[in-house]
Amino acid sequence: MARVLVVDDDRTVREVVVSYLRAHEHEVVEVGDGESALREMRDRPADLVVLDLMLPGIDGIEVCRRLRASGDTPVVMLTALGEETDRVVGLEVGADDYVTKPFSPRELALRVDSVLRRTHVPPAPRRLVDGDLVVDEAAHTALRGGERLALTGREFDLLRFLLAHPGTAFSRDDLLRQVWGWSIGDQSTVTVHVRRLREKVEADPTRPERLVTVWGVGYRWEASR
Repeated sequence: MARVLVVDDDRTVREVVVSYLRAHEHEVVEVGDGESALREMRDRPADLVVLDLMLPGIDGIEVCRRLRASGDTPVVMLTALGEETDRVVGLEVGADDYVTKPFSPRELALRVDSVLRRTHVPPAPRRLVDGDLVVDEAAHTALRGGERLALTGREFDLLRFLLAHPGTAFSRDDLLRQVWGWSIGDQSTVTVHVRRLREKVEADPTRPERLVTVWGVGYRWEASR
């Protein structure tokens, strides 16, 4: 699931695009002008931007130019039918792809998926440390007090995710989706894996101090102090 920013001054167009992108399981944010787009990208950067060329105030070309000056976030540009010059300029300032209006929302969603696949660079492996607990992503190992933990693949993924987000409470649905990529699943799966993980990382699994329950929400990792 990627975070996609949709920038278009036509509310109807935004609603349709947002609907299709969410159907493709992306997190979508929408704004109606270039200034808002730049502010959103500064405060909460998206993984990809769907950017209309014709915007009030700061136009799409200038937005794309500024985005390229500050990073390499992929951009799919929306252009008017037949405006070849605008499309060329858009590509020259750094757009990764373009779709001409009127367009098929399904085609746009597929183009977005294609650009994300083409431009996505996996993050570098990390070494996560919390007290006597060390998770090495590159080696796919977890140590506690220097002793290697016997974790299943799903237990390792859950531990790695929680260590990377200390202090944040996640529901069971959040963990199903964000850890294992399941849009549909049995929440008891999370409960079982949490119980098993506690048996391996807690001094007393019946009184957890690291992987704690947040009543009414789900679970949270408490970092060592």
